[in-house]
Parts: sequence; C-alpha cells; structure tokens
Amino acid sequence: MASPSGNSSGSIQIQNSGSEENLQDLIDQRKRKRMESNRESARRSRMKKQKYLDDLTAQIVLLRYKNSHILTSLNLTTQDNIKMEAENLVIKAQIMELSQRLQSLNDILSFFKSNNPMFEDSQGCPESYFCQQPIVASADMLYFDYIFG
Repeated sequence: MASPSGNSSGSIQIQNSGSEENLQDLIDQRKRKRMESNRESARRSRMKKQKYLDDLTAQIVLLRYKNSHILTSLNLTTQDNIKMEAENLVIKAQIMELSQRLQSLNDILSFFKSNNPMFEDSQGCPESYFCQQPIVASADMLYFDYIFG
C-alpha cells in the first residue's frame, strides 16, 4: 500500500509542477501580450503626435502665406493712402490759390466798378449783369492788381 500512495503523491507533484509550468507560461503569455499592447499603444500615440505636429506645421505655412498677403495688401493700401493724402494736399493748395485768385478778381471788379463811370448803374447795365458774365483774367491783370492795388 505504500507504493500506491507513493505513486499517487509522485503524480500529484508532477501534476503540480505541470500546473506551475502552465501557470508560468500563462503569466509569461499575458506579460508578452501586455508588452505588445503597450508597444502598439505607444506607436499609435507617436503617430498621433506626429500627425498633430505635421498639421501644426502645415497651419504655420498657411498662416505665414496669409500674413504675407495681408502685409502686401496693407503696404499697397498704405501707399495708396499716402498718394491720396498728397493729392488731397495739392487740391487743398489749389483751392486756396483759386480762392485767392477769386478774391483778387472780385477786388479788381470792385475797383473798376468804383473808379470807372462805365460800370455805374446809370449806364443801363444792372450790377447783376456783371455777376452773370464769366470772369476772364490774365496773369498781367493779376500783376497789375498786385502792383497798383
């Protein structure tokens, strides 16, 4: 009877050591799976990060392109504005000059009206007549007004 119980205890030890090997294999297999899964997750994470960086780089290129066009447009608009301001100054100067000329012509007209009997109302020409006629003046007349006025 000792031998059957000895055999039985020997087979349990063999079975236990077989179970331990299977258990160890199972643990190793799970470790390998987990490591593989972690590697795959890390690879996906790196790919996602690389795609994000590529998208940001493309966005930088696009924004620089747009910025360049905006700066070009701004420069052209600024140049146009400077030209318009210069033209505006010229026009204002012309207005001042023409206003001064008109004032000089009105002064000449007043002078002629006051000093020449031909321009009196008694000659049959109403004063409004002169206001309706175009004023023609030469540079000599303005010079005459400047010297003798």
